[in-house]
Amino acid sequence: MKRYQEYKHFWLLLYFPIYLIWFYRIEHSVTRYFHVIHTPIDNLIPFCEFFIIPYLLWFGYVAWGVIYFAMKNKQDYYRLCAFLFTGMTVFLIVSSLYPNGHYLRPPYFTRNNIFTTLCQFIYSHDTATNLFPSIHVYNSIGIHLAVSKSESFSNHRKTKIISGVLATSIILSTMFVKQHSVFDVLTAFLLAFVMNKVVYQTNWASIFAEKERVQEKVFLK
Repeated sequence: MKRYQEYKHFWLLLYFPIYLIWFYRIEHSVTRYFHVIHTPIDNLIPFCEFFIIPYLLWFGYVAWGVIYFAMKNKQDYYRLCAFLFTGMTVFLIVSSLYPNGHYLRPPYFTRNNIFTTLCQFIYSHDTATNLFPSIHVYNSIGIHLAVSKSESFSNHRKTKIISGVLATSIILSTMFVKQHSVFDVLTAFLLAFVMNKVVYQTNWASIFAEKERVQEKVFLK
């Protein structure tokens, strides 16, 4: 029972299987008929296969962030989960109600190397649909915000810098490997801005305390 009490917050991670099942369903239902996402800026961004490395590092970056805070700081973990899971749910709802995709991927690779092979692997396993807000971008912002705002890293400037560089490179990679449009990136930033206000800048403790005081006054009357 003691061990359960210590680790019961890990139950929140059951959201990930739910997310993956939902995502799998829309990935296989949105294949041909969708609203095309495209901006003029997308035409100015060249395909660069080397960015597939930070793109793939995203998986480890997010996993590390969630596991680290789950093990080290429950308060930061709850905030991070609120940030990530809300944005991921918004993404699923948008993709379900507004099927979308793009035609930004190169029709063929002019070079043949390990990086283009990795790009082809990603292309074959992830369709060019269900794009905005970009979860690669949104979750990268979420992990970096958690690192930047956590007291656990208050004296770890190098860790914050590394996190910032990695998050930035991941965000850029989504456009350079033609997985996302600039529009997807901007909508991810917009959603992250809103959720930062909600999760990190709102004093929920004082709001709930004030609500309890009001309810107590009404009860006493």
